Amino acid sequence: MRRRLSIFSQRFRRDEHGSALVEMTLIAPLMIALSAGVFEFGNLIHQKLLIEAGLRDGARYASRCNSQMYSDYGFAAIDCAANAENIALYGNIADTGTVRVPGLTADNITIDIANLVDCENAVDGAGVTQYRSVTPLVCIVRASSTFDYPGVGLLDLLGIGPITLNGVHEERIIRF
Repeated sequence: MRRRLSIFSQRFRRDEHGSALVEMTLIAPLMIALSAGVFEFGNLIHQKLLIEAGLRDGARYASRCNSQMYSDYGFAAIDCAANAENIALYGNIADTGTVRVPGLTADNITIDIANLVDCENAVDGAGVTQYRSVTPLVCIVRASSTFDYPGVGLLDLLGIGPITLNGVHEERIIRF
């Protein structure tokens, strides 16, 4: 019996059939987990960049929008903040179309347009210049967003809690 077992084990050690299957069985779970992690991280970064692009576009529109000018010339006044919010969400002024990031809503985006009376000092209390300006006050538009990243399920599988994506963009008000 012992001799048969010894002969069988020697034949088994010399036989190379199926070695690729064994190697693949050992490596495949690791490669699948790594690929899924790369996909999840890429999706997270992509959504973060889309949110930041929307905030930048919305703040840029709001910094140049002048509702008072429209009403002065007899046109209907426009809501600059609402239009900027729609640009941040949809990429256009009308609140129609596909949102930039699935699950992102108007509740996640805030557009603050400073009144021309309520502006910030260009130089803070320590003497540091915050904004390049020839005047002591600078009016800015601040677009911000907070969004809970839903993920594709890998984070839940690993026990990592929800990730919150935050973004802020500021533009100086440039009205004509």
